[in-house]
Amino acid sequence: MATRAHFRAPPAVPVGATAMELPTPESGAERLLVEMLRQVVMLRAPESVAALAGGRLGDDSSGESIARSLQTVGLLSQILPIAELHDAMDARQRVERERGFDSLTGTFAKVIADWKQLGVPADTVREILRTFRVIPTITAHPTEAKRVTVLEKLRGIYAILVKLDGAQLTPRDRAMLGEELRTELDLLWMTGELKLEKPTVAQEVAWALHFFDTTLFSLVWLLHDSLTLALADAYPGEHFDLPNFVQFGSWVGGDRDGNPNVTNEVTRHALREYRAKCLHRYQRRVAELSRALSISERSANFSPEFRKALASALEASNDGEKLASRNPGELCRQWLSVVQRRLAATVDESHRKRGGEGLTAPAYASADDLIADLKTLEKALIDAECGAIARATVVPVRREVEAFRFSTVRLDLRQGSGSFNAAVEEIRAARGAVDGVSWVRDALARPLQQGEGGVTTPAGEETFGMFALVKEMRGSIDRRAFGSLIISNTQSAADVLNVYLLAKEAGLFHDAAGVESCTLPIVPLFETIEDLRRAPAIMRELFSVPVVKRSVRAQGGVQEVMIGYSDSNKDGGFLTSNWELYQAQKKLARTAQESGVELSFFHGRGGSVSRGGAPTHRAIAAQPPGTIRGRMRTTEQGEVVSFKFGYQNAALYQLELLASSVLEYSLPSDEAVPVPGLEEAMEALSGAAYAAYRGLIQHSGLIEYYTAATPLEELQLLNIGSRPARRGGTRSLSDLRAIPWVFAWTQNRHLVPGWYGVGSALSSFLAVRGERGEAMLRRMFAETPIFRLIIDEVEKTLAQVDLSLVRAYAGLVPNELARAGVLALIEAEYERTMTAVLHLTGEKALAERFPQFRRRMTRRLGMLERAHYQQIELLRRVRGPAEGKAEREDDLAALLLSINCIAAGFGTTG
Repeated sequence: MATRAHFRAPPAVPVGATAMELPTPESGAERLLVEMLRQVVMLRAPESVAALAGGRLGDDSSGESIARSLQTVGLLSQILPIAELHDAMDARQRVERERGFDSLTGTFAKVIADWKQLGVPADTVREILRTFRVIPTITAHPTEAKRVTVLEKLRGIYAILVKLDGAQLTPRDRAMLGEELRTELDLLWMTGELKLEKPTVAQEVAWALHFFDTTLFSLVWLLHDSLTLALADAYPGEHFDLPNFVQFGSWVGGDRDGNPNVTNEVTRHALREYRAKCLHRYQRRVAELSRALSISERSANFSPEFRKALASALEASNDGEKLASRNPGELCRQWLSVVQRRLAATVDESHRKRGGEGLTAPAYASADDLIADLKTLEKALIDAECGAIARATVVPVRREVEAFRFSTVRLDLRQGSGSFNAAVEEIRAARGAVDGVSWVRDALARPLQQGEGGVTTPAGEETFGMFALVKEMRGSIDRRAFGSLIISNTQSAADVLNVYLLAKEAGLFHDAAGVESCTLPIVPLFETIEDLRRAPAIMRELFSVPVVKRSVRAQGGVQEVMIGYSDSNKDGGFLTSNWELYQAQKKLARTAQESGVELSFFHGRGGSVSRGGAPTHRAIAAQPPGTIRGRMRTTEQGEVVSFKFGYQNAALYQLELLASSVLEYSLPSDEAVPVPGLEEAMEALSGAAYAAYRGLIQHSGLIEYYTAATPLEELQLLNIGSRPARRGGTRSLSDLRAIPWVFAWTQNRHLVPGWYGVGSALSSFLAVRGERGEAMLRRMFAETPIFRLIIDEVEKTLAQVDLSLVRAYAGLVPNELARAGVLALIEAEYERTMTAVLHLTGEKALAERFPQFRRRMTRRLGMLERAHYQQIELLRRVRGPAEGKAEREDDLAALLLSINCIAAGFGTTG
């Protein structure tokens, strides 16, 4: 592994010379990238070099000049995380070399070794593994401000840094890699950052599939291997059957909540693209297997059972003799030739269903058949005493197919409860029913009546058609092509029962011995504070409905419930949102247990603190005890997908961190004894925080302040997602989605959703309870994971707020009364929160406890200061009286670049 000395390079030639060499200083990845970028900027825009060092720029304040400055800072903001990632991976490898892999937090080796030390018996481990499931779910939330082209170039830069770690590199090798690195940075400089058009849903599907191609397909086996080795080391002689514990979900192409661009035809296209991607992957993987398994039948004693299976497979193929003669005596290759031919026919079948030619060979009916063929080959090798070869070659491919099947992902369908309710209302009216609620329950309890009235409007037909699409595509894509149907804005049990009725009407019920059940998992999504509070009662009512309980049992015995972090935060503020989410999970788990149902939570969280983002291990540790139980599903959105899954070794680390953390906190144990009075204290804190937060967002001048002091309206010109920023056509705060709400507050350095209300909560708690209250808070801070997580993340957010910039952005608000009123609230609450947090933590300055975070953010935020002031000036120009058309276009382009630049500096948008 390379040390920093490995970045040594030949001397640099003077800037402006024809050739460009690596810089001379002995430096780490960061210094190397910054110096290389400086040379590129000096070549392309020398007047902007000062922006790299925070120096003063020239007097040219044109939009074009500002754009070049912003481009420089934006690129620096994009490459610094690459250097940080490289150094972090280097540090992990150093720890592994010096202390062993089982010393690394966030690994299976560490978790299993700790279990062994605690005396956890192998049977307990087997029981946990039996239900172990982790499902990262990629969503199309418009929070990725980078183009795919830019993502690919950043990935190329990271790959070069990894190559530079090679201990055997010669000086000439290093110089060539340096030239390659500089070329990539030069190309990145000349690549347009802005998306010229709003992406289509099809383009968003291609964006999601980009990460499967680059990293995710190849990681499933590595994760299984890591857990297998950890179990073997800690429990020698014990056998563990590992489930297919890592799967991937997606909303891209299926999430139509407030997005009219996602139609049934769009979803159909998305499913076909997902299918095509994995089938082509399997073709490549099987071809690689065939090249590797050149085993002669003279060298291995293959069983009669395998020989018989091979003969049958060759006979079933259209040209079995030709396939056998191509690889005489090489039975594995003959078997794989049949598999290749069947895969090719399966791909052809996909084309044929789109209007292509007929089939030329028997296609695979399902992924199960391909898995069976791979298992046959695997067993044949094991029986021939080639088990190690089977584990190294066939098993990884089989694990891939088990994880990705013929659909790559399990596509969720999401729609608002209002759309489903409207469709059911159309059906009810067409059939002349009076009481909608009792009619739905009666209809679910009796056999489906053929020929009855149905939906009558185009909107109703589109909604009902979604269920028909599920039935159609399950047969043509894969039986597990769909994940769940998620009901946004679930407010009552009736909202869920209406969806069950639509599923029944569309033929998605299965009748086993005269007892009907739904074959499509129906998942309620609870988003607002009130909905989270109602959730336990809603689920208790649903579990009392026989068809619901039968359906859960038929689908595997686990009811999934989704909880929304973003909207609950927008509705109630950071502290209240976190506490209500915690309470809802605890109460829902109790309700499910009392109803005899297993419950699994789907966490709808984003990247920023305001939308549920937090360090993975600590976020999982802060969940209510007993609510994980070996299963976790999370959304991965926008820039989080790029950060977690854009680079091979980082993606492996992120997935193992998630999976091992879920495993760690699934160990059955006595529930930790909470701090006495914890719930009452948290309720008091939450109530005070909620009152303060609602006081801000209900302030008469808030909407005017927010729209003027942030680039909210300009965000929609950034073309970073197919989904509209607002759910409906109104311009109210309630209609605004949570992502642009957070995005805009981040751009202007207020970051209100990540801290507002916490200061009022802490100060009022201390004012009322005095020393007793202070002792209580300190004990909660020391012993309660959820409270500690809240305070930690609030403190980090406060460290990123800049009151000087807050006041500068406030200057954009033309209404003096609105400006003064809202700004006074924000400044006062900031001071209250900072004072209370520092008092609780005992620090003299914010984020002293997080030195790495503080160093990183100090560097980035200082670098962004000029970009903020430039953005303020550009907002004034763009919103002001029109000047020349060219100047106006330059200013708008520069403004959009400023948004990209600041988003890159923060590492998050919404």
